[in-house]
Amino acid sequence: MVRLGIGMYGIGVNENQQQYLRTVHRFKTIITQVREIEAGEDVSYSRKFVSKSKTKIGVIPVGYADGLNRHLGNEKLTVYVNGYYAPIIGNICMDMCMIDISNIEAKAGDTVVIFGEENPAAKLAKILDTIPYEIFTSLAQRLKRVYFFE
Repeated sequence: MVRLGIGMYGIGVNENQQQYLRTVHRFKTIITQVREIEAGEDVSYSRKFVSKSKTKIGVIPVGYADGLNRHLGNEKLTVYVNGYYAPIIGNICMDMCMIDISNIEAKAGDTVVIFGEENPAAKLAKILDTIPYEIFTSLAQRLKRVYFFE
């Protein structure tokens, strides 16, 4: 008997194990809006992010009610957009958050990977000083799940 545990998701407990595993999960969304703000303008709850220069902002419809931990905001986590990493700026809101896409060719409708092969869940866990299990079990029921079989 073998208990696969988190290995079923492609998560190893160390780098040696990880090399034999394939990531089989992805938490993704899309950019719903793109806005430009000027230097000195602020973004999000409590006006935590203040732009130092003209900034292109992408709004994504994922927030702490979906399981995206509020401690990942304010440039602690980057998400994957069109081959580049974009930091979450400002505080994460209940149903959305904002990302800085100033240096990325991106538009409304483009895919954003919160975690997956391009952006490992272990990265989020490390930022939050926890384990990937907690990341997975924190995801809200309201998130759509899609399963693929090979």
